[in-house]
Amino acid sequence: MKKLLPLLLLFAACKQQDFNADLLVKNAVVYTVDSKFSVADAFVVKGGKVIAVGKDDSLENIYKAHQVVDAGGKPIYPGFIDAHSHFYAYGLSLQEANLVGMKSWEETVDSVLNFSKRNPDGWLIGRGWDQNKWVSKQFPTKDKLDKLFPVRPVLLTRIDGHAAIANQAALNLAGIKPGQTISGGEIETVKGKLTGILVDNAVSIVRHKIPQRTDQEIEDAFLFAQKNCFADGLTTVSDCGLPYTMVNTIAQLQHKGSLKMRLYVLLSDQPEDYEYLFKRGVFKTPGLDVRGFKVYADGALGSRGACLLQPYDDQKNWRGFLLSSQKHFQEVAQKIADKGFQMCTHAIGDSANRVILKIYASVLKGKNDHRWRIEHAQVISPDDLHYFGDYSIIPSVQPTHATSDMRWAGARLGEKRLKTAYAYRQLLDQNGWLPLGTDFPVENISPIYTFYAAVERKDLKGYPEGGFQPENAISRQEALKGMTIWAAKAQFEEKEKGSIEPGKYADFVILDNDIMKVKGSELPNVKVLKTYVNGEKVYEKK
Repeated sequence: MKKLLPLLLLFAACKQQDFNADLLVKNAVVYTVDSKFSVADAFVVKGGKVIAVGKDDSLENIYKAHQVVDAGGKPIYPGFIDAHSHFYAYGLSLQEANLVGMKSWEETVDSVLNFSKRNPDGWLIGRGWDQNKWVSKQFPTKDKLDKLFPVRPVLLTRIDGHAAIANQAALNLAGIKPGQTISGGEIETVKGKLTGILVDNAVSIVRHKIPQRTDQEIEDAFLFAQKNCFADGLTTVSDCGLPYTMVNTIAQLQHKGSLKMRLYVLLSDQPEDYEYLFKRGVFKTPGLDVRGFKVYADGALGSRGACLLQPYDDQKNWRGFLLSSQKHFQEVAQKIADKGFQMCTHAIGDSANRVILKIYASVLKGKNDHRWRIEHAQVISPDDLHYFGDYSIIPSVQPTHATSDMRWAGARLGEKRLKTAYAYRQLLDQNGWLPLGTDFPVENISPIYTFYAAVERKDLKGYPEGGFQPENAISRQEALKGMTIWAAKAQFEEKEKGSIEPGKYADFVILDNDIMKVKGSELPNVKVLKTYVNGEKVYEKK
């Protein structure tokens, strides 16, 4: 037995050495999205990272993996990255009344009533109504809510998050009175009476009265959001505008292994958030990156809070407004630049974009690699497009905004201004790259829909024939880059994710059809079969 022991140990060591990889993925069409946009057959993963990419037979000869995935000829892409979302807010919305797609105010109220029966206690919170989808196209009033819920406070947020309607019980708790004004917001009053409509900063007055979420509700929000995002092939999301207190919450959930989604977090434009990050410095782990701030210049076009250079076409005495003073934006920009962090500013209207672009230019001085972003960059004056290229300012856009807004955006802007709205081709040409996102829960979380809207410029019904302003469509290769490597670059992470290359995280997605080749009309039907993070399967279609 003593003589056999060394032989047994040697045999065990040889067997252990047989395995030199954790995962081999083969028989696939692998869009690596490397610098040459190479297509491979297979790749190998070890320790959560890709270690080799190439041909099936050559990799199988070199590597013996504990697990082999035969993709059956299906296409594989780098894990999709959403460059602009509200991941936590989306998770919270899954616990609230879902008002997306309601065809009238009456239908919206009925949905809230049904939700209240299932959730009889506390505030009634909902999100997703959009008056532009109703026949009337008009903001509702709170009368029906007051009759149904005379005591229970109600706050229903519009789809874009920049307007809401509150009932009288909620307005009373917030101390809002007729004729009251607020900088950067609007409290709508008609004939001396509150209608319940609140726009931008006015919404916060009521929202601050909602009791804080419990620890369990917060955890559920993150995990519910993660489940749905993995099912749609997302492996990294940018969560735009969180308080610093959420950083530790996210880190703890990731540390214990329940939250596997990678997050790039932009902190809010609040004194305590600046103090936290300036004092602490960049917060970076494999799953969490915090190095920037989300600032709001104006509101949304749908709620007429976007700040325009000239009046709205459908409201001649109204141009919208900035949410803070230009002095505030200038001071914040200089402060962020001095500390070496990233500034990402929500700007929808052409006036808001001009203000922020000029402030960025004054701070950045010229071409640079600071990667300061304009979030949405939705309506741009032709005279201002050059700022993006001249000062290396990154437009971070959401293609489904164009196809959601196209039926009514012309009424807001008129034909001339519409030509440089949702102008993704013109924006891409400024710097040669363009990160893409969804802004969910404002839009559907699906990156497949993002891809479709970017290249086809149509909604899910195939409207309009020929596409909305098709001159601003981008190519399929550009769209794929926009939701992988360019999205990673927008958050300083292009060396660790965004492509399937040796040394990068093994985050990838397998689809049932090839979005690079399938007919444009078939794109919305493409499904996610499997999603992997760190070489670990986190979703499989049943």
